[in-house]
Amino acid sequence: MLIALLQYPLWFGKGSWLRVWDLSGKISVQQNKNKALKARNEILDAEVRDLKSGSAAIEERARSELGMVKQDEVFYQVIENAPNITNSAVHATPAVTP
Repeated sequence: MLIALLQYPLWFGKGSWLRVWDLSGKISVQQNKNKALKARNEILDAEVRDLKSGSAAIEERARSELGMVKQDEVFYQVIENAPNITNSAVHATPAVTP
């Protein structure tokens, strides 16, 4: 009986083996989340450093997102041929109700 009373806190108490096993699982899940967030933060940090230090990143964003061009620069836009639209779709007339 004495051995059972001594073993109870070890298996089911506040610092029991079951609780330690459960917490170690939660810790490993959180560590994986932290690694993913750290990688994301490093990417964002590199982008911030790029924007602060050089104008190349700012210029690239202005060109791609805003369609800007430099002064004395010629912009060419190539438009591929669109597929032909049938005449029936273009010249459809609405039905007239009496």
